[in-house]
This record gives sequence, structure tokens and C-alpha cells, in this order.
Amino acid sequence: MAQERTGQVALEQAGSQVEDARHPNSTRDPMNFKTSIRALIAACAAIGFAALCHAADVPAASAGAPRDGQHDFDFNLGVWKTHIKRNMTPLTGRTELVEMHGTVRVRPVWNGKGMLEEIEADGPRGHWQAMTLFLYNPQSRQWSMSFANSANGKLDVPMIGTYAGGRIELYQQDNVGGRSIFVRGTWSDITPTSHSYQEDYSDDGGKTWEPSFTARLTLERAAL
Repeated sequence: MAQERTGQVALEQAGSQVEDARHPNSTRDPMNFKTSIRALIAACAAIGFAALCHAADVPAASAGAPRDGQHDFDFNLGVWKTHIKRNMTPLTGRTELVEMHGTVRVRPVWNGKGMLEEIEADGPRGHWQAMTLFLYNPQSRQWSMSFANSANGKLDVPMIGTYAGGRIELYQQDNVGGRSIFVRGTWSDITPTSHSYQEDYSDDGGKTWEPSFTARLTLERAAL
């Protein structure tokens, strides 16, 4: 602040000298006009220097390091018992619920940059097999989750999301019954020995969501 005040005073004095030298009734020597201009320039330089000093006194805001989410899905590694509930008629106004019990095996791939989940379950409609591929993108720091059903043998459009507040939410756009919908997958209630997964559909742009798939998993054998 002292440097700023000094510069302001110098500028006022130099400005006064210039005005006096230019005024037609001034009693000052016109030859002093050049000297006054030099004083004005010096004063401006003083103010600029003071501003730089003041800026140097203010600590720069340190940007937080970007969060690495590569291990966000580590809780899912291992062998799990699963209890699945599927709504076979989503977004129709009625619920046809099918329950299944089975085993989920999850192992890492690419040195932890991804993982492969294999699902086998049995229910009233018979034996069901599925697979989920999880991949971590280090540039976007997001996870993708691509599901495949053994009945059609192809990977779905991946769901994309991140970890926040003790849960992982992933989203995608899909089609059900000829309608474009949003799909949300949520991993929650995460503990060392259990967790939950729920998949919801929305056909109104995300205003309301309807559960279509839930799974409650309990640990059978931890990852090696």
C-alpha cells in the first residue's frame, strides 16, 4: 500500500507541473515542460512498480490436483453371491418382476485399468449369463461400463460416469420399445463385504426414474 500511495503522490505532483507548464498564464519557465513530462513518466512507472509489488504479495491460488479414479471399482473385485430382481416390462405402467440368484466373478484387466465381470444366475425363466466390461479413461477420469447378454452376444452402448459421495453413477442413452430413454446405473451401499447395483430408466428426460434392475451382492471370496 505504501508503494501505491507514493506513486499516486508522484503522479499528482507531475501532473500539476505539466498543467502549469502548458497553461498560457503560467509563471513557470516553459523550458521546464520537458522536465515535467519526464516526471510524469517516472510517476507512471512508480505506480506500475507498486502494482507489481502488490500482486507479488498476494499468493497465487493453487489448483487442486485432479482426482485419479482408477481404483474406484476395486470394491467390486472378487467372487460374490447375487440376488437379482428384473422388471421385464419397464416403462409400461405395469411390473413383471423376475428374481434370480447366482454368482458374480470380477477380475482385473490391463493392470487395474479395467475389469471383467461375469454373471451366472438362475430363475423361473432358466439359466442366465451376462458379462460387463469396465474401463477407466485416464484423460477424462471417467469409467465406462458395457454390458453384454449371452442371448445376443454383443456389447451394449457403454454407460459413462464417476465416483462421488460414496457412490458411482453412470449414464447412457438407449431405446426401449422404440422410445429414446435415459439409463442410470448406480453402485451404492458399498462395504468391504457387500454392495448394491440398481439400474433405472427415464422416458421424460430424467425428471422421473423407474427401477428396471437391482442386484444385492454379498462377498463369497475376496480377490487374490
